[in-house]
Amino acid sequence: MIKHRQIHRRGRRSHMTVSYTDPQVSMDLLRAVLQPSFNNDIMAVFKKYQKFFEKAAENVKENVGEDIQTDQLIKEACRNVLENAKQLFPEGEVKRAGPDVTIKRSRPGDDDCNQRGSPLLKKRKTRPSAAPASSDRPLTFSSQVKPKSDPIKREGPKWDPSRLNDSSTFVLGSRANKALGMGGTRGRIYIKHADLFKYAADAKDKQWLAERHHMRATGGKMAYLLIEEDIQDLSRSDEYKDCPDVKMDEMKPFTVPLWMVEKMQKAMEAQRDSDL
Repeated sequence: MIKHRQIHRRGRRSHMTVSYTDPQVSMDLLRAVLQPSFNNDIMAVFKKYQKFFEKAAENVKENVGEDIQTDQLIKEACRNVLENAKQLFPEGEVKRAGPDVTIKRSRPGDDDCNQRGSPLLKKRKTRPSAAPASSDRPLTFSSQVKPKSDPIKREGPKWDPSRLNDSSTFVLGSRANKALGMGGTRGRIYIKHADLFKYAADAKDKQWLAERHHMRATGGKMAYLLIEEDIQDLSRSDEYKDCPDVKMDEMKPFTVPLWMVEKMQKAMEAQRDSDL
C-alpha cells in the first residue's frame, strides 16, 4: 500500500504542514508496478486473435495490389483496438482542490513545535488503528461513486450513411481536436464526443491524403477523418460557442473521392449497428 506522510518543517515556517497526497501520483505508481503484468495479459489477448489480423492484412495486400507492409497494418489495427478500448473507461472530472479537498495549516499555539526556538517537535499521539478518520488529516477526498455514464448513441440522421456523398467535406481528427480547443490533449475529442462518427483511414486512404497535402505521410500512425458538419454543429453548441480557445479556421476541410466515401458509408453502417 502507498502511504502518504506529513512532513513538519522546523524554523520560521514551522507552523506549515506540507502534505504529499496527490492521488494521481499514487495511482500512477500502482499502474507502473502492474504495467508489466498488464502488458503480458494484453499480448496474450492479441496473440489469441493474431490469425484474424494476419488474414485481413494479407487480404488487403491482395486487393490493393501495392507494396503493402502487412506487419505495419497489423500493428496499426492493434493500436486502433487499444485506442477504442478507452471508451470502456470514460473520463470524469478529477478534483484537485475544492470542497472535497482541505489543506490544514496548524495555528500558532496548537502544538509545541510552533513555538519559536523550540528544539523539538511535539511527539504525535498514537491513534487507535480502528479509529475513524478525524479532522487531523490534512487532505480528505470524496468517496462518492460517480453515476454511470450514459450509453453512446449512434442513431438518427447523423448516423445515416446516405448523408455522405462526393460533395461532403471532412476534416482530420487532429485538426478538429485543435479547432475545438483541445489541442493540448491528443485524441481528446474521440473520448469526449464518442458519439461522433470517425473513419479510420487505411493505407490507401492515407496515401491519397498525403499526396494532396491534406496530411503528412504517417507510416503506421493512425489517422481519423471526421465530418466537418458534425464539428461545426459542436462549435455552435453551448459548450463551445463562447469558448475563447475554439479556432474553427484550424480545420482545413476537404472533399474525398467517391471510392473513399463508399468505404466511409460502410464503416458508418458497421459502427452504427455494432454492439456498444
